[in-house]
Amino acid sequence: MIISASRRTDIPAFYARWFMNRIRQGECLVANPFNRTQVARVSLLPQDVEAIVFWTRNPTPLLPHLAELDDRGYRYYFLLTLTGYPALLEPGVPPTKQLVDAFTQLAGRVGPERVIWRYDPILISQVTPINYHMERFEQLAESLAASCRRVIVSLYDPYRKAARRLAQAGVEAELPLEGGRIPGQIGEMLSALAQSARAQGLKIQSCAEPMDLGASGIQAGACI
Repeated sequence: MIISASRRTDIPAFYARWFMNRIRQGECLVANPFNRTQVARVSLLPQDVEAIVFWTRNPTPLLPHLAELDDRGYRYYFLLTLTGYPALLEPGVPPTKQLVDAFTQLAGRVGPERVIWRYDPILISQVTPINYHMERFEQLAESLAASCRRVIVSLYDPYRKAARRLAQAGVEAELPLEGGRIPGQIGEMLSALAQSARAQGLKIQSCAEPMDLGASGIQAGACI
């Protein structure tokens, strides 16, 4: 069993203490998000858990607990999202430099093979135009190259909740599809991202992306 902790919320950033309490108890309760009366009891015993995948934008609160996870025999790795977007798009996220330092510290603790960088989602808007992504990604790739081996990218999907938040912030997203195809400028941007990744020795892949990004040099891949 693989424990995904978690795409619903940022457990390492906001619920590290709760998570460790559940680890010590050996189980947690998980409610069905579409039917709160359906609650599943999930074992967190080391012998039942093949691996824990931590999804986070800020691993710092969990760092003091990694030694305990190691001592208890857990296997784990991190999917660490770092985009460097303006605060308008990522309110509450620590400054980019602080997150780069946390990324480096984490990789020094668990090894660069167990920290995967996510530049996700790629949101093209009046706040983050195509040139923004090309420059920001190149800067981050250079800063993180020694701390990871792989980067995962995906294009913005206009989910209802995300679209509502962007509208409230006055941000207009440019959807990346034209008749089921990626427009030329966006394809060129993706190629530039792939080139920047390769220049730093990073493998670049997509995350369950329905579109084929192979022409831009981005290999198809699973999120986990």
